[in-house]
Amino acid sequence: MLRFVPNRLALIVLFSACIIILISMGLRQTFGLFFKAFEEGIGCTRTEFGLAIGIQMLFWGLFAPMFGFLADKFGGSKAVFIGFIIFGIGIYMLYAGPNTGIFFQISLGVLIGIALGATAIGVPVSEVGKHFPNETRTLATGYVTAAASVGYFLSPLFTQYSLGEVGWEQTLKYFMFFIFIGLIASLFLLPSKELINSSQADREQSFLAAIKEAFSHKGYVLLVLGFFVCGFQITLVGTHVPGYMQDRGMGGWTATIILALIGLFNIFGTLGMGYLGTKYRKKNLLSILYLLRAVSICVFIFSPPSLLNSIIFGITFGLLWLSTVPPTNGIVAQIFGTKYLSTLFGIVFLCHQFGAFAGAYLGGYFYDQFGSYDYAWYIAIALSIFATVVHYPIDESPLIREQKEY
Repeated sequence: MLRFVPNRLALIVLFSACIIILISMGLRQTFGLFFKAFEEGIGCTRTEFGLAIGIQMLFWGLFAPMFGFLADKFGGSKAVFIGFIIFGIGIYMLYAGPNTGIFFQISLGVLIGIALGATAIGVPVSEVGKHFPNETRTLATGYVTAAASVGYFLSPLFTQYSLGEVGWEQTLKYFMFFIFIGLIASLFLLPSKELINSSQADREQSFLAAIKEAFSHKGYVLLVLGFFVCGFQITLVGTHVPGYMQDRGMGGWTATIILALIGLFNIFGTLGMGYLGTKYRKKNLLSILYLLRAVSICVFIFSPPSLLNSIIFGITFGLLWLSTVPPTNGIVAQIFGTKYLSTLFGIVFLCHQFGAFAGAYLGGYFYDQFGSYDYAWYIAIALSIFATVVHYPIDESPLIREQKEY
């Protein structure tokens, strides 16, 4: 057993969450590679493709707090199981049903977005967080987000190869096997037997009181605003880097290399951030992270296109990719406790997905309007500076509740 794991149940939940998020986030990371196949196969424009991904991000965010509430109330296992069922329906419709116009937006956008609300980031990470104390929570959630990185690394390689060998429809059929594995893993996302680091007043707090308390806390509001930036940036990269690299004269495998390197080095980034979160203030780590993202993007877009530049961007942005999750989730749990962690982090993640919608849609919109992704990149840089500033004033101190209030 890993030294920081408090008990066997926590280990089972940690392993289950790693499998769940590896599959869910891995599959989600591949959709940008389908843009050319959708253009040629069903006549999808980049605006339509960007809109579908944007809708996916938006529904992901809208349903994250809903599935978070379901997980807090009835257990994360039920929430994630339902999510994978919906994921399978969305993928099936995409290759077997009507896949143009509104049906394309429903399958790739609405259904898969709803599914991600249960299976990706919010619920699995928060359910793991409920099993670990404040001292080691960021390390545990770092392992979960590192598992997503493994999916990020392997899925683009598999998808690019499969698209070349058997085409996009058969590739989507292969995705159904991974979703079935996710269904099995969800059965082991079991609830914690106790609320860790909580008082009797914490245990008696009502759902509405928790929501009201969170939005009256300045640090929570700033955290919500800051996570918008994360969503904008990673979805802009994940959705439009394949098209961006093609426009810069680089082959399709160049974009795949970037996405795979992002996945590979995000393993080190999330584990490293998880460890640093046990040593330093999480808000300061987030400010530094967003500043480094601005530097990474600037170097990438203002340097001449080359394989070396692509590799550097894949490595540097990979180190910063999901590294926001352990400290962000950790701050929420540290301030408010774990009783409603899935819900409160789900709300934070909702703002992340508003940013993701903007990144996906505006990237395609600017390209179709101006023939370039440049304006989307400039916005991403400006948002990084904004996020660097807004995280610094956050007060991470745990709230002390008096029992008589509830």
